[in-house]
Amino acid sequence: MDMLGVVLGLALLFGVGLLVMLGVGAAKLGKAAAAKISQEEAKARRAFENTALKAKSFAKPGAHGEISTVRLALRSALDSTRKVLAAGLAEDSQLAESLQLLSRLDAHAAELDGELRTLELEPEAGRVAAKLPELRERAERITHAAESMRWAAQDRMQRFADDELSRLAEECESEAGALRHWDSGTPSSPTAAAAAAPQGGRKGIAGKRGVSAEELLGLTDLAQRLRKRSA
Repeated sequence: MDMLGVVLGLALLFGVGLLVMLGVGAAKLGKAAAAKISQEEAKARRAFENTALKAKSFAKPGAHGEISTVRLALRSALDSTRKVLAAGLAEDSQLAESLQLLSRLDAHAAELDGELRTLELEPEAGRVAAKLPELRERAERITHAAESMRWAAQDRMQRFADDELSRLAEECESEAGALRHWDSGTPSSPTAAAAAAPQGGRKGIAGKRGVSAEELLGLTDLAQRLRKRSA
Protein backbone atom coordinates (compact mmCIF):
# COMPACT_ATOMS: atom_id res chain seq x y z
CA MET A 1 0.00 0.00 0.00
CA ASP A 2 2.83 2.38 0.81
CA MET A 3 4.44 1.70 -2.57
CA LEU A 4 1.09 2.27 -4.31
CA GLY A 5 0.67 5.58 -2.50
CA VAL A 6 4.15 6.71 -3.57
CA VAL A 7 3.43 5.81 -7.19
CA LEU A 8 0.11 7.65 -7.11
CA GLY A 9 1.76 10.68 -5.52
CA LEU A 10 4.47 10.78 -8.18
CA ALA A 11 1.88 10.41 -10.92
CA LEU A 12 -0.12 13.27 -9.41
CA LEU A 13 2.95 15.48 -9.20
CA PHE A 14 3.84 14.66 -12.79
CA GLY A 15 0.33 15.51 -13.93
CA VAL A 16 0.36 18.82 -12.06
CA GLY A 17 3.76 19.69 -13.51
CA LEU A 18 2.59 18.82 -17.00
CA LEU A 19 -0.49 21.02 -16.59
CA VAL A 20 1.67 23.90 -15.36
CA MET A 21 4.03 23.52 -18.34
CA LEU A 22 1.11 23.44 -20.74
CA GLY A 23 -0.34 26.52 -19.12
CA VAL A 24 2.93 28.43 -19.35
CA GLY A 25 3.37 27.39 -22.98
CA ALA A 26 -0.16 28.45 -23.83
CA ALA A 27 0.40 31.81 -22.12
CA LYS A 28 3.62 32.39 -24.09
CA LEU A 29 1.92 31.44 -27.33
CA GLY A 30 -0.95 33.75 -26.50
CA LYS A 31 1.41 36.64 -25.80
CA ALA A 32 3.35 35.99 -29.00
CA ALA A 33 0.12 35.87 -31.01
CA ALA A 34 -1.14 39.07 -29.35
CA ALA A 35 2.17 40.83 -30.08
CA LYS A 36 2.04 39.68 -33.71
CA ILE A 37 -1.53 40.91 -34.08
CA SER A 38 -0.60 44.21 -32.47
CA GLN A 39 2.31 44.66 -34.87
CA GLU A 40 0.13 43.91 -37.88
CA GLU A 41 -2.51 46.35 -36.64
CA ALA A 42 0.14 49.05 -36.16
CA LYS A 43 1.46 48.46 -39.69
CA ALA A 44 -2.03 48.59 -41.17
CA ARG A 45 -2.88 51.75 -39.24
CA ARG A 46 0.35 53.46 -40.30
CA ALA A 47 -0.22 52.49 -43.94
CA PHE A 48 -3.73 53.94 -43.76
CA GLU A 49 -2.44 57.16 -42.20
CA ASN A 50 0.26 57.48 -44.86
CA THR A 51 -2.34 57.06 -47.59
CA ALA A 52 -4.53 59.72 -45.95
CA LEU A 53 -1.57 62.11 -45.69
CA LYS A 54 -0.74 61.60 -49.35
CA ALA A 55 -4.32 62.39 -50.29
CA LYS A 56 -4.33 65.52 -48.08
CA SER A 57 -1.08 66.77 -49.58
CA PHE A 58 -2.77 66.84 -52.99
CA ALA A 59 -6.27 67.84 -51.94
CA LYS A 60 -5.50 70.68 -49.49
CA PRO A 61 -3.85 73.79 -50.89
CA GLY A 62 -1.57 76.12 -48.98
CA ALA A 63 0.05 75.57 -45.62
CA HIS A 64 -2.27 72.79 -44.49
CA GLY A 65 -1.38 70.69 -47.52
CA GLU A 66 2.29 71.38 -46.90
CA ILE A 67 1.94 70.07 -43.35
CA SER A 68 0.69 66.76 -44.73
CA THR A 69 3.65 66.68 -47.13
CA VAL A 70 6.14 67.25 -44.29
CA ARG A 71 4.54 64.54 -42.15
CA LEU A 72 4.56 62.06 -45.02
CA ALA A 73 8.22 62.74 -45.87
CA LEU A 74 9.18 62.33 -42.22
CA ARG A 75 7.40 59.00 -41.89
CA SER A 76 8.72 57.68 -45.20
CA ALA A 77 12.34 58.44 -44.28
CA LEU A 78 12.08 56.67 -40.94
CA ASP A 79 10.18 53.66 -42.30
CA SER A 80 12.61 53.16 -45.19
CA THR A 81 15.64 53.39 -42.92
CA ARG A 82 14.13 50.94 -40.45
CA LYS A 83 13.49 48.39 -43.21
CA VAL A 84 17.06 48.64 -44.54
CA LEU A 85 18.66 48.30 -41.10
CA ALA A 86 16.40 45.41 -40.08
CA ALA A 87 17.10 43.58 -43.33
CA GLY A 88 20.88 43.82 -42.89
CA LEU A 89 20.94 43.04 -39.17
CA ALA A 90 21.19 39.27 -39.73
CA GLU A 91 24.45 39.70 -41.66
CA ASP A 92 25.92 42.66 -39.77
CA SER A 93 25.44 42.87 -36.00
CA GLN A 94 26.81 46.42 -35.90
CA LEU A 95 23.54 47.61 -37.43
CA ALA A 96 21.92 46.94 -34.04
CA GLU A 97 23.51 50.16 -32.78
CA SER A 98 22.09 51.99 -35.78
CA LEU A 99 18.65 50.63 -34.97
CA GLN A 100 18.97 51.92 -31.41
CA LEU A 101 19.85 55.37 -32.72
CA LEU A 102 16.93 55.16 -35.10
CA SER A 103 14.61 54.37 -32.18
CA ARG A 104 15.77 57.52 -30.41
CA LEU A 105 15.31 59.47 -33.62
CA ASP A 106 11.87 57.94 -34.01
CA ALA A 107 10.88 59.30 -30.60
CA HIS A 108 11.73 62.84 -31.73
CA ALA A 109 9.86 62.23 -34.98
CA ALA A 110 6.76 61.04 -33.11
CA GLU A 111 6.80 64.17 -30.96
CA LEU A 112 7.20 66.36 -34.02
CA ASP A 113 4.44 64.50 -35.86
CA GLY A 114 2.11 65.23 -32.96
CA GLU A 115 2.89 68.94 -33.19
CA LEU A 116 2.34 68.91 -36.94
CA ARG A 117 -0.95 67.08 -36.51
CA THR A 118 -2.08 69.70 -33.99
CA LEU A 119 -1.04 72.49 -36.31
CA GLU A 120 -2.94 70.80 -39.12
CA LEU A 121 -6.14 71.32 -37.12
CA GLU A 122 -5.41 75.02 -36.56
CA PRO A 123 -8.01 77.10 -38.43
CA GLU A 124 -6.00 80.32 -38.30
CA ALA A 125 -3.89 80.43 -41.45
CA GLY A 126 -1.58 83.12 -40.08
CA ARG A 127 -0.59 81.03 -37.09
CA VAL A 128 -0.03 78.01 -39.31
CA ALA A 129 2.21 80.03 -41.63
CA ALA A 130 4.20 81.42 -38.69
CA LYS A 131 4.71 78.06 -36.97
CA LEU A 132 5.30 75.83 -39.98
CA PRO A 133 8.88 76.92 -40.94
CA GLU A 134 10.32 75.96 -37.56
CA LEU A 135 8.57 72.58 -37.59
CA ARG A 136 9.63 71.96 -41.18
CA GLU A 137 13.27 72.67 -40.26
CA ARG A 138 13.13 70.11 -37.43
CA ALA A 139 11.53 67.58 -39.76
CA GLU A 140 14.30 68.10 -42.31
CA ARG A 141 16.98 67.51 -39.68
CA ILE A 142 15.34 64.25 -38.58
CA THR A 143 14.80 63.18 -42.18
CA HIS A 144 18.42 63.92 -43.10
CA ALA A 145 19.72 61.95 -40.10
CA ALA A 146 17.57 58.93 -41.00
CA GLU A 147 18.55 59.09 -44.65
CA SER A 148 22.25 59.35 -43.76
CA MET A 149 22.06 56.14 -41.74
CA ARG A 150 20.13 54.38 -44.50
CA TRP A 151 22.61 55.39 -47.20
CA ALA A 152 25.59 54.44 -45.03
CA ALA A 153 24.04 51.04 -44.28
CA GLN A 154 23.38 50.45 -47.98
CA ASP A 155 26.97 51.37 -48.88
CA ARG A 156 28.26 49.12 -46.10
CA MET A 157 26.19 46.14 -47.27
CA GLN A 158 27.26 46.71 -50.88
CA ARG A 159 30.93 46.82 -49.83
CA PHE A 160 30.56 43.58 -47.90
CA ALA A 161 28.87 41.97 -50.90
CA ASP A 162 31.67 43.14 -53.22
CA ASP A 163 34.35 41.82 -50.85
CA GLU A 164 32.60 38.47 -50.54
CA LEU A 165 32.26 38.23 -54.33
CA SER A 166 35.97 39.01 -54.75
CA ARG A 167 36.95 36.29 -52.27
CA LEU A 168 34.62 33.82 -53.95
CA ALA A 169 36.06 34.64 -57.38
CA GLU A 170 39.61 34.06 -56.07
CA GLU A 171 38.60 30.72 -54.59
CA CYS A 172 36.99 29.69 -57.88
CA GLU A 173 40.15 30.63 -59.82
CA SER A 174 42.28 28.66 -57.36
CA GLU A 175 40.04 25.63 -57.70
CA ALA A 176 40.09 25.90 -61.49
CA GLY A 177 43.90 25.89 -61.40
CA ALA A 178 43.90 22.82 -59.18
CA LEU A 179 41.57 21.01 -61.55
CA ARG A 180 43.88 21.77 -64.51
CA HIS A 181 47.01 20.51 -62.72
CA TRP A 182 47.99 16.85 -62.90
CA ASP A 183 51.22 14.80 -62.54
CA SER A 184 52.67 13.81 -65.93
CA GLY A 185 54.00 10.58 -64.48
CA THR A 186 50.61 9.35 -63.40
CA PRO A 187 49.11 6.78 -65.81
CA SER A 188 46.25 8.35 -67.70
CA SER A 189 44.65 5.09 -68.93
CA PRO A 190 44.48 1.37 -68.10
CA THR A 191 46.67 0.64 -71.14
CA ALA A 192 49.37 2.96 -69.88
CA ALA A 193 49.07 1.48 -66.42
CA ALA A 194 49.55 -2.00 -67.86
CA ALA A 195 52.57 -0.83 -69.87
CA ALA A 196 54.11 0.74 -66.76
CA ALA A 197 53.69 -2.47 -64.71
CA PRO A 198 56.70 -4.89 -64.29
CA GLN A 199 57.14 -7.33 -67.20
CA GLY A 200 58.20 -10.29 -65.08
CA GLY A 201 54.93 -12.11 -65.52
CA ARG A 202 53.89 -14.96 -63.27
CA LYS A 203 56.66 -16.71 -61.43
CA GLY A 204 56.58 -20.47 -62.14
CA ILE A 205 58.81 -23.29 -63.29
CA ALA A 206 59.63 -21.62 -66.58
CA GLY A 207 59.84 -18.18 -65.09
CA LYS A 208 62.84 -18.66 -62.82
CA ARG A 209 65.97 -17.03 -64.23
CA GLY A 210 69.37 -18.80 -64.31
CA VAL A 211 67.98 -22.30 -63.60
CA SER A 212 67.83 -24.85 -66.43
CA ALA A 213 65.32 -27.66 -66.65
CA GLU A 214 68.10 -30.25 -66.00
CA GLU A 215 69.16 -28.49 -62.82
CA LEU A 216 65.59 -28.09 -61.72
CA LEU A 217 64.97 -31.88 -62.07
CA GLY A 218 68.33 -32.93 -60.54
CA LEU A 219 69.60 -34.52 -63.80
CA THR A 220 72.77 -32.45 -64.23
CA ASP A 221 75.26 -35.33 -63.69
CA LEU A 222 73.34 -37.70 -65.95
CA ALA A 223 73.27 -35.15 -68.72
CA GLN A 224 77.03 -34.56 -68.50
CA ARG A 225 77.79 -38.35 -68.74
CA LEU A 226 75.53 -38.66 -71.77
CA ARG A 227 77.31 -35.77 -73.47
CA LYS A 228 80.77 -37.42 -72.82
CA ARG A 229 79.71 -40.77 -74.33
CA SER A 230 78.30 -39.11 -77.37
CA ALA A 231 81.55 -37.18 -77.81
